[in-house]
Amino acid sequence: MTHKMHKALFPGSFDPFTAGHLNILTRALTMFDEVVVAVGINQDKRGFFEMEKRISIIEQAIAGLDGVSVIKYDNLTIDTCRELGIRHIVRGVRNMIDFETERSIADANRRLAPEIETIIIPTAQEFAHISSSAVRDILQHHGDYSAFIPEGVKL
Repeated sequence: MTHKMHKALFPGSFDPFTAGHLNILTRALTMFDEVVVAVGINQDKRGFFEMEKRISIIEQAIAGLDGVSVIKYDNLTIDTCRELGIRHIVRGVRNMIDFETERSIADANRRLAPEIETIIIPTAQEFAHISSSAVRDILQHHGDYSAFIPEGVKL
């Protein structure tokens, strides 16, 4: 018998949500009954897409997926977890540089909130080259970004 953990938070700026993000999300759903995609508001960074557009892109990408909801947040990720009663954070990594960054964030979070665990999921190889910044760059230069975003999503 398999037992899935209850709920996880998948935080990020998702500017925009990519095919790689969707890969991480669908794989997280094999481990968790529910995944909350939490779109962070970074006060220091002006986003490429407005918050409402980012949420709309995610909602298009997750259409037909059960167990996924989308929220926006502007506090510490661990505080959002505590508010929602969530004990797991899901993060995706494309390479060792991402891994080292995510590991240090996970270590800091563990010091602040030992009851919250971070699960790091490596992106499937076919999505490892995809980043939100690459999508933004392609968009700015009017290129074809369709291979980088989830099927059916309109930017």
